[in-house]
Amino acid sequence: MGALVVRLGPLSVEDRRRGRPADPYGALVRSIVGQQLSTKAARSIWERLIAGFGDRAPTPEELLAADPEEIRAAGLSGPKVAYLRDLAERVGDGELDLAGLAERPDEEVIAELTAVKGLGRWSADMYLLFHLGRPDVLPVGDLGVRRAAERAYGLADLPRPAELTTLAEPWRPHRSLASLYLWRSLDAVPT
Repeated sequence: MGALVVRLGPLSVEDRRRGRPADPYGALVRSIVGQQLSTKAARSIWERLIAGFGDRAPTPEELLAADPEEIRAAGLSGPKVAYLRDLAERVGDGELDLAGLAERPDEEVIAELTAVKGLGRWSADMYLLFHLGRPDVLPVGDLGVRRAAERAYGLADLPRPAELTTLAEPWRPHRSLASLYLWRSLDAVPT
């Protein structure tokens, strides 16, 4: 990891945000959009989605008022549109108190977020890391982090989540920063 940090140098604010919105609701919308997609595909769909809302994440009210087919036209699947609507409903009616999450421990945040349809552990990890700025998040379910670890450590195969957890033990309590460097390393090399 040290060699990677030296090679890439300090991370900019943009490197640390990785194109994610600063508002809590927008961050979750962005996570749903980006699930199980390449970074490039997720960014393209996100840009098409927000273009319909003044180049910003739609509010829960705007998302619920929008025609689901128009949301799908941005490149989202039917299930993802349903997930976005479930999130909007829970935030809109106060069932999911996003403002209160910042004060709660990681495991409670994960439990609250994964209760929303379409928000799994990966989405919760992205929220903890990017929105709440938690310092010791290791997103073992993220293919990019696993691929970058494989390359950085010269592994024969993509590390399984348990293997990545073991490999990342020396990075504690800064596994979030290590993950950011791993993602950045993928941006820095041609694929």
